[in-house]
Amino acid sequence: MKTPKRGLLGLVLKSVACLCLAAALVSPAMGGEVEKLHFLIPGGAGGGWDGTARGVGKALLDSGLLAQASFENMSGGGGGKALNHLISTAKRQEGTLLVNSTPIIIRSLTGVFPQSFRDLTPIASVIADYAAFVVPKDSKYTSLTEVIDDFKKDPKSVKIAGGSVKGSMDHLVPAMVIKVAGGDPLQLKYVPYDAGGKAMAGLLSGDTQVLSTGYGEALGLARQGEVKILAVTSDNRLVQTPDVPTVKELGYDFTFANWRGFFGIPGLDPEKAEAYRGLLKKMYDTPEWESIRKQRGWQNLYQPGDQFYAFLENQEKVIGSIMRDLGFLQ
Repeated sequence: MKTPKRGLLGLVLKSVACLCLAAALVSPAMGGEVEKLHFLIPGGAGGGWDGTARGVGKALLDSGLLAQASFENMSGGGGGKALNHLISTAKRQEGTLLVNSTPIIIRSLTGVFPQSFRDLTPIASVIADYAAFVVPKDSKYTSLTEVIDDFKKDPKSVKIAGGSVKGSMDHLVPAMVIKVAGGDPLQLKYVPYDAGGKAMAGLLSGDTQVLSTGYGEALGLARQGEVKILAVTSDNRLVQTPDVPTVKELGYDFTFANWRGFFGIPGLDPEKAEAYRGLLKKMYDTPEWESIRKQRGWQNLYQPGDQFYAFLENQEKVIGSIMRDLGFLQ
């Protein structure tokens, strides 16, 4: 089995440039103003979904684009509990947006839950967030290379945590790096937590040695000196942390970006769906959003409606292929 020569970021986001160009040429119909929104978050506080929903909500409120916003955390089933809740209560959820990301693809492929993005109304992707490998400030590890070397010597000696279930993105990212580095990803000792906040707490308490998480989730604690980011999965070093190397420059040919975006109920009224898309598009032009985006190290990734749907279909093919290579799918 050959290791892919191109990074995962290049594969997954290959079509993004064309899709975003098309989006820029088409101004979505507003279909009426949006005054209030309810954000359904399929994980606990402190995770990437939580941060994205609350960050978007704050930007919309502070900029005056939205009058009211409410937030509901609903953990369970790797995101399946919130997804099922939205579908089963759809009649009263027209004003609800479910935040999600790459895991909606992964968990559908692995059968963690039977539904997929096809059972919802894709509104738009909003951001891309790179993955990061994080250790406590007093960790013996000063480089990702040292982690990989220890794993190769004794896979059981290295525990890598993530804020989601086994076979999830937080699991797949270190597994893919280990594979590219010449190790056996199936021997990875992965410790799952319910959301990134709990995973970070587990790392700081010493329950695990390394955390696989979103860059945006790690950035705040890294700035406070609580943790060290060993490496990021971007193509180039990020301006927020210029001293942190990329996985690729350490010699492991791997890049990755996780999209995050929003979904409405199945069969959502097309005019209301377009109104939500228009609202999110307007947000990009506000200084409130730019401040939040820069602070959290996010990259803008706006793909509305049909373009978002086409992107998700492509992701399903690419990630499914990688998961089969790694042995997570038959």
